[in-house]
Amino acid sequence: MSTTDVCVCAVEDVARGEGLRVDVAGLPEPVAVFNDAGRFYALSDMCSHADASLADGDVADCQVECPMHFARFDLVTGKARSLPALFGVRAYPVRVTDGKVYVTVPTEVA
Repeated sequence: MSTTDVCVCAVEDVARGEGLRVDVAGLPEPVAVFNDAGRFYALSDMCSHADASLADGDVADCQVECPMHFARFDLVTGKARSLPALFGVRAYPVRVTDGKVYVTVPTEVA
């Protein structure tokens, strides 16, 4: 499978301990980008339990807590870490280069 890196935002767009919802060309779905103590992560933005934006959740200890029912997800793997979520969300590889945040996504093979 081939991949491509999509520039989704600048580092300064995401404050420490916060998330940012991005929906830009090249992404397969809306993605939440998180800054946890200066490290950046990206997950599918919708909670697997209910349709709430994870970008609006609290970020700490490499987890995000859904703002609706307080399920927690691992920022590295996307795995659900607490109820009521039973299923994880998709995690995307992230790299930061020259002050820009890039999310790695699969490209379609023709």
